[in-house]
Amino acid sequence: MIYVSSFKINLATRLLQQGQVIAYPTEAIYGLGCDPLNEYAVRTLLALKRRPVEKGLILIASSLQQLQPYLNTDTPGVLDRAISTWPGPTTWVVPAQSWVPNWLTGQHSSLAVRVTTHPLVTRLCASFGGPIVSTSANISNQQPARKPYQILKNFGSDTPYIVKGTSSGLDQATSIFDAVTGNQLR
Repeated sequence: MIYVSSFKINLATRLLQQGQVIAYPTEAIYGLGCDPLNEYAVRTLLALKRRPVEKGLILIASSLQQLQPYLNTDTPGVLDRAISTWPGPTTWVVPAQSWVPNWLTGQHSSLAVRVTTHPLVTRLCASFGGPIVSTSANISNQQPARKPYQILKNFGSDTPYIVKGTSSGLDQATSIFDAVTGNQLR
């Protein structure tokens, strides 16, 4: 794992707070991220990826506490499966609170969330003070970037700030499960 200086984490945090999109390594690939509650930032990220808002996005966090305000856990046991795999490289689709904006949920009433063990992302979310959007650093339906040069190739002059580091070594994108049914979605 490449050490990432506090300066770079602080710079990435300031960019997130300013409504910018950043790129950063995750468990398997590079992701694009932004402040999930900044509509301009999310729409900028979606335009960069050429991804329709209807698909929804993933939030990644350093702790369950960062995600809890977004989640509707009225159904007993809805988080039990997720908690048994967190922190770790498993994403869960959980019913969302009614206030969660559709630029995050898309056409769904649920939200995809993950508590990560990736050290760089954990530091980034802790510094930011909450979850960030996490979606693959690529144009939709193209191969996700695994290295910074691939991000540059994908986005050219629109390339966001890249927090350089290494993935946690997974060969493919993280698995996604439905928290209500337990069914694997990806």
